Amino acid sequence: MCGIVGGVAQRPIAPILIEGLKRLEYRGYDSAGVALIENGKLWRERTKGKVTQLESRVNDVSPQGQTGIGHTRWATHGEPTVSNAHPHRCQDSVALVHNGIIENHAGLREQQSSNGHLFTSDTDTEVIVHAVFDELQSGISLLQSVQNTVKKLEGAYALGVMYRGEEDVIVAARRGSPLVIGIGIGENFIASDISALLPVTRRFIILEDGDTAQITADEVVIYDQQGQLVERPIRESNISANAVERGEYRHYMLKEIYEQPHAIAETLEGRLSDTHVLEAAFGPKATELFDRIKSVRIIACGTSFHAGMVARNWFEGLAGIPCQVEVASEFRYRHPVADPATLVIAISQSGETADTLSALRAAQEQGFGPTLGICNVPESSLIRETDLNLMTRAGPEIGVASTKAFTTQLVALLLLVTVLGKRFNITQEREAVIVKQLAALPRQIEDALQLDDAICQMAEHFGDKSNALFLGRGVQYPVAKEGALKLKEISYIHAEAYPAGELKHGPLALVDEEMPIVAVAPNDDLLEKLKSNLEEVRARGGELYVFADNDSGMNGSQRVHVHVVPPAGEHVSPIIFTIPLQLLAYHVAVLKGTDVDQPRNLAKSVTVE
Repeated sequence: MCGIVGGVAQRPIAPILIEGLKRLEYRGYDSAGVALIENGKLWRERTKGKVTQLESRVNDVSPQGQTGIGHTRWATHGEPTVSNAHPHRCQDSVALVHNGIIENHAGLREQQSSNGHLFTSDTDTEVIVHAVFDELQSGISLLQSVQNTVKKLEGAYALGVMYRGEEDVIVAARRGSPLVIGIGIGENFIASDISALLPVTRRFIILEDGDTAQITADEVVIYDQQGQLVERPIRESNISANAVERGEYRHYMLKEIYEQPHAIAETLEGRLSDTHVLEAAFGPKATELFDRIKSVRIIACGTSFHAGMVARNWFEGLAGIPCQVEVASEFRYRHPVADPATLVIAISQSGETADTLSALRAAQEQGFGPTLGICNVPESSLIRETDLNLMTRAGPEIGVASTKAFTTQLVALLLLVTVLGKRFNITQEREAVIVKQLAALPRQIEDALQLDDAICQMAEHFGDKSNALFLGRGVQYPVAKEGALKLKEISYIHAEAYPAGELKHGPLALVDEEMPIVAVAPNDDLLEKLKSNLEEVRARGGELYVFADNDSGMNGSQRVHVHVVPPAGEHVSPIIFTIPLQLLAYHVAVLKGTDVDQPRNLAKSVTVE
């Protein structure tokens, strides 16, 4: 969840650390800090709140140290306070930053306290810095001290450590949490995310699980989990630095909503012919592995889970393939029955979602079949650990509330449904229809974005509300769930989604004149049933906001507000109907004055369980 940046350079490192932390703000955080070594002394500054506050304090001092580490913290152990903020230090000698959770911290803390260490925070991280300090007292190097320390740790970590006795060195280590090394010219860096370092380098080494690395301005030396010297490949990132700028948009979220036509075009690029989906897009082993598949198991969290719920309707209703969708955080504790003919699909925007990675590894250990990752980050753990993968190519997504990642995941899943479905129920004629609808999708989303002004006015009806209900049926029910999630994430309005047919089984008791009800109403086989459900709401005084097809026959009236969504093919309609729900959540949040891009208590990349 937290963000790490660090470096050893031949120039003052503080401005690089601050810029890197700004580029990590999208991950979500509640405090920030930096530490530098200058003239053999360790200097540190921490603040609760935004990086801009930290930047102001650092600029007041203008430190000139060339070795430093920085951190944005999202609270796990201990409240969001200055004393709990990173970097943590011991005896003004060792400082470190940490992403992850140390599960055996309580026992280590008790032992260290009995040995005379004084703790200044409530974090699990502080036991690591004391352990490194203790190792250094035996006269070994910082690298050896960190290597010895991590052997004592249970849990997940990404670490950046420095020691005033080795002024030009940072030691990095990772297990379970991502960490990359940025390769510069006469300077080298570490970060939890490539985007943090794009202003200073485009060349990166991705550390493997269990690696430790010694980093100086001129050299990077890496050791594996067994302590053996190893070489990791240097990769060139194709992400541009300005891809993570807001440009003309007020918020990243709005920018990313409007980027969806281009993002989806990128997802489709090179994967469609005139009439069919190109199976080779899934990798050279795809045909061999897909031929063995009899069922599908999807594992994901949050928005990605909703994408999986949509795909379940496609897999079963369109392709005729049995499909289950699992919340990743529950999957590995449920002891599922493994089937080697089941394709396991793991979905994650970042590819570093801890619960999803753990569930993926559990599925591999339990004897499920081949694994396939759907992800937006080519350098991620998910892509490295799956047999097959399909990149969504959405580009950097900075806003915590996912938008273009969701719609591109849906596109990727529909491509997969089509390829696998040809082995089951999808005929050549049906495949050609799907391909035609996918090819038209970017233009249709541009049309859907034209609803922006009308939805901005509609949002005014939600400004004083505390609750909202979202309804959908069939494949549109998970779209309603995603709409409710977006509204609650960024406006802090309590919003829930239900299948419309479930109204009379409980939720109808909530309906009154103060409860806005948002409904997704495409012209499909369930439309008439949905209309009946909505009549139940109107009869009880509920105010309805309906997104409907032009030919759905839905008409506005008193307390029923109908917004016509541009026509879309039946197979891609969940993607189209997502757009107005994203816009609604955005405009309500702006109206309420919340932090749209960095909503409270949330993080972009959930890299701890």
